[in-house]
Amino acid sequence: MPIIAAFGGMLIPAGLFLALNYGTATQNGAGIPMATDIAFAIGILSLLGNKVPVSLKVFLTALAVIDDLGAIIVIAIFYTSSIAFINLAIALGIWGLLFVLNRMKINNLIPYLIGGVAMWYFMLNSGVHATITGVILAFVIPFGDGGKKSSSYKLQHFLHKPVAFLILPLFAIANTCIAIELDWHEGLNHTNTFGIVLGLVIGKPLGILLFSFIGVNAGLCALPKKLKWKHILGAGMLGGIGFTMSIFITILAFKDPEIIVFSKIAILIASVLSGIFGFVYLKFILTRKKIL
Repeated sequence: MPIIAAFGGMLIPAGLFLALNYGTATQNGAGIPMATDIAFAIGILSLLGNKVPVSLKVFLTALAVIDDLGAIIVIAIFYTSSIAFINLAIALGIWGLLFVLNRMKINNLIPYLIGGVAMWYFMLNSGVHATITGVILAFVIPFGDGGKKSSSYKLQHFLHKPVAFLILPLFAIANTCIAIELDWHEGLNHTNTFGIVLGLVIGKPLGILLFSFIGVNAGLCALPKKLKWKHILGAGMLGGIGFTMSIFITILAFKDPEIIVFSKIAILIASVLSGIFGFVYLKFILTRKKIL
């Protein structure tokens, strides 16, 4: 169900954005309202404490992860100006070799890490955004039974602190920088801004709820235990917190510094609204249930 919901959470916001911006200089920003910021979405959900059903936490986490994977794929496909096919073939060839090592049950991380660096280099020089490297590399790291002795677990445990305390903060600072000028409000009266805000605040919950409903009624998936449609709507609201990934896509989508700044401000406004709406709505339905 999170996979189907994530598709809706990407397609509907992008569709709303294009409805307002198709044929304009800003139509390339359709990918901006497609992303969900995992950290903020889960962080706000955690503020509600133990009143939140575990299945809702799992659903939103899975939804946000799939959503971000989708955003990375969109970056790789639609925000690539030209492709050097030889470099791309070499990168995919290295990935294929690592896949063979995985199937041969070679659990030593050294060849995977060396291969990952080489794959990143050739992917970077292929024209395809290098962020896709980390995603496809993760698929070939030996997972085993997922226990503490597995190569995947050891690597995740080793990377956790440097990623959480160094890499992510640097990524956020480098990509989030918003220069707010005196005329910042002028950018609010633009179809690009409307598209971003409408896509994140309205499109996200609408797409997630609609596609989930269609998926369940078509027999493709089932509503998680102890969850009702009102819970899915709340998760969809929190899914409208785009922030980091949306800002990252903004930088790739536009070259005009003014449009980039106005887009960042729109993302910030939409993310704050989505966070407030989602928190207040979920707090109301969860508290009301407890009282009744």
